[in-house]
Amino acid sequence: MTGIEPQLWVQGANAAVTFYQGAFDAVVLHRVGDGDDIVAQLGVRDARFWVTEANENMKRYSPRAIGGTTGRTLLVVDEPEAFLRQAVTAGASETASVCDEHGWRLGRIVDPFGNEWEIGRPLDNWPPSENGLHEWFDDLGVVGEASAYGARLGVGVVRVRWRSNVPRPGNEPFGRQ
Repeated sequence: MTGIEPQLWVQGANAAVTFYQGAFDAVVLHRVGDGDDIVAQLGVRDARFWVTEANENMKRYSPRAIGGTTGRTLLVVDEPEAFLRQAVTAGASETASVCDEHGWRLGRIVDPFGNEWEIGRPLDNWPPSENGLHEWFDDLGVVGEASAYGARLGVGVVRVRWRSNVPRPGNEPFGRQ
């Protein structure tokens, strides 16, 4: 078995669990401890993540403690508009409404504990095939070349060499490779 399950460090872990239950219909799969001194594994449909209290002594800082965040969590769902509305109703702040962007339909929120979330779904098969990458680049108005080797392997990282007709400052065109 292979998987990645992020652990969110928050101030007010018990309240965070309650928020995620209301915002994302999260289900508590595992929980140990009492009050805010907890470790809880939550499930949102097929996705799982953990919530625990931040602890400065262990150098586990919450977004509130550092005045920002060091990452964003992507919650993949079939109906991003409904999940975003539900999260905002539960107390999240909408930072970007749901729209089509970079091959995804997604919106962004910040939860009451300072964690950033993208809520969305791919518009088509993901990751895109090599042909799909060329179409995506064309939609962006940029010409790119994907590594056929990377696409054949089915890896999520594809090397891209960008070329564009957008002029540089001073109106010199970008060079062609």
